[in-house]
Amino acid sequence: MVFPHSIPYADPKYFLLLFIAFVPLILSMLIAGKRPSFYQSLVTVFFLYISFGGASWHQGVALIGYVIWQTVLVHLYFLYRQQKNSSSVFYTAVFLAILPLAITKIVPFFNGGHSSILGFLGISYLTFKSVQMIMETRDGMIKSYKVWHYIQFLLFFPTISSGPIDRFRRFDKDLDNPPTPEKYVDLLGTGIHRIFIGFLYKFIIGYYFGSVLLPPIERATILNGGISWPLVAYMYVYSMYLFFDFAGYSLFAVGTSNILGYETPMNFNKPFLAWNIKEFWNRWHMTLSFWFRDYIYMRLMFTLLKKKVFKSRIVASNVGYFALFLIMGVWHGLAWYYIVYGLYHAALICLTDAWLRYKKKHKNLPSNKFTHGLAIFLNFQAVCFSFMIFSGILDKLI
Repeated sequence: MVFPHSIPYADPKYFLLLFIAFVPLILSMLIAGKRPSFYQSLVTVFFLYISFGGASWHQGVALIGYVIWQTVLVHLYFLYRQQKNSSSVFYTAVFLAILPLAITKIVPFFNGGHSSILGFLGISYLTFKSVQMIMETRDGMIKSYKVWHYIQFLLFFPTISSGPIDRFRRFDKDLDNPPTPEKYVDLLGTGIHRIFIGFLYKFIIGYYFGSVLLPPIERATILNGGISWPLVAYMYVYSMYLFFDFAGYSLFAVGTSNILGYETPMNFNKPFLAWNIKEFWNRWHMTLSFWFRDYIYMRLMFTLLKKKVFKSRIVASNVGYFALFLIMGVWHGLAWYYIVYGLYHAALICLTDAWLRYKKKHKNLPSNKFTHGLAIFLNFQAVCFSFMIFSGILDKLI
């Protein structure tokens, strides 16, 4: 029997297959308190096959080559790190880990928009995991690991297409310690609840904003050209669509992980209720923003301050923010609006820091429910404006 290609969480058929495949695993966890590793591996291979097989077979081949590349690279660096700790070897290892992703981002820019043969769905998230392994190995935070566990970490199918970006040490702990039947009952209920919230987000609210409202508003925006009321409407509708669609996907991934007995971290926490842009990034796509914070911003700040590149800690922090968000913008793609989107957020964070420092010195400034509500309102406008830039609609108006 040949199973057709199916995009993760995109249609009812995928969820039906999940339900059928998970029944033996759920019963084993509930009755015996054990996660049948061999069966989970079979389920993983099956869902990877339907996600990267059929019409996407070339992506499947790229995925296999990528996993071999990263597995060999991470293991060689781990063996090396047990003996030595050269910075040049570390940077080379990080560069080689990023190289496949960099090629997939650069090739379309020079090849008329055509994708690289190295690309596949989720390559960014797998790269974040590999770089994380190398950095934590260098820091001595990963002192031992099993290659098979690392491969399972990379190919954990519930999160392979759109995250969240888990940490190896956390995943490895869940892998070795399945929940007790009592704890699993709660985790199972949480997972099912999250999947149903995901249905509401993606297939009802996200569909309404993305498939019903957005197309006619986009046409009206382009027809009017320049700054117009349809452009303002587009800004809010696109922002709502982006959130509910992506948060829905994340809820599916986390909920599915929970049913498998893994406590994969959440990716969103009411981001539109943030009262400033720093708080927003603590609530929006959290595993990505925390990854960038821990593995880029903090390390860059440490280097800048250690080598005394800037006398002022504030200047160093601002430079760090611009570098961080520039990288984040480029990661989304080599288009001007992604880069502007990143720089815009860096500027907002620098301004927020300046405001917080000013506020700290002037304690007589009002701080109450009204100012808190006003801050949420203003931050929401700033975020929606950034998503309007991110959407690329301005590129169609120029």
